[in-house]
Amino acid sequence: MNRGQAFLWVALAPLLFASALSGTASASQSSTPSPHRRHHRHHSRAHAEGPQLRSMSALVLDETHAQVLYERRAQVPEPIASISKLMTAMVVIDARQPLEQQIAITREDCAVGRGAASRLRVGTRLTRADLLHLALMSSENRAAHALGRSYPGGLPAFVRAMNAKALALGMTTARFVEPTGLSSANVASAEDLSKMVAAAAEYPLIREYSTDRHYAVRVGRRSVEYRTTDSLVANPAWKIIVQKTGYIMAAGRCLVMQAVIDGRTVAIVLLDSFGKYTRVADARRVRKWMEAKVSQRTARAAGSTA
Repeated sequence: MNRGQAFLWVALAPLLFASALSGTASASQSSTPSPHRRHHRHHSRAHAEGPQLRSMSALVLDETHAQVLYERRAQVPEPIASISKLMTAMVVIDARQPLEQQIAITREDCAVGRGAASRLRVGTRLTRADLLHLALMSSENRAAHALGRSYPGGLPAFVRAMNAKALALGMTTARFVEPTGLSSANVASAEDLSKMVAAAAEYPLIREYSTDRHYAVRVGRRSVEYRTTDSLVANPAWKIIVQKTGYIMAAGRCLVMQAVIDGRTVAIVLLDSFGKYTRVADARRVRKWMEAKVSQRTARAAGSTA
């Protein structure tokens, strides 16, 4: 090696050494995933094992065996929109006010804002039973508000009764400020809503009214027919015990139900679904996922005895 080559080697050696160290570090980083990447893969794997739901919060509870089958953000309180009307109905029935008593719709019952539309005109008189029927089946907001307004002590006493009932049911994240669900301040977690659904299913009137397909009432001189807000009610493949839908912008599309799937009583809570039909599609995904799991267990059992 001549003197010029030696000089060049001395000059380049530090650079070559630094490059080698950088390559080793890069190889080490690529072979050992970051905590974020590991978490992402774990989350994807866990998600793949579930029913692939589009709802932001969800809970699937096998009430027959007291077993949580699937959950996502189930302990996080969220706006619950018209799911609130299940609590409204329980408080009304608990008060034992006459169901055949006529109640007039007043201007006080006319909420303003998106989602507050109603076909019950001011001055319309319906029985308490009719109002309860429309609130549960067709999510009629003026009906629900009139029920709360006509409670002994008025609306403030009714809201207190809603929150007291929630506490009695162990709904620690629940908070109600009015009976319709139009306020985003009506909140509860999916886990707490499963408790509310189970409690509502103990009321024969709530079971009947919430799963009815259509109902007509007299408004002025004409008969107005209302239909259910839950298309699954009309599907003979489903055995739904109690259900309620909900929607305001802050809550997204919501659905809660108690149904019998594969001989098991199951509570399904779906909150903050996007799109008009996603909550129903999610309920179908839950059922299909449960039925697939049963088929897999049956196949494994048959294989082990063969």
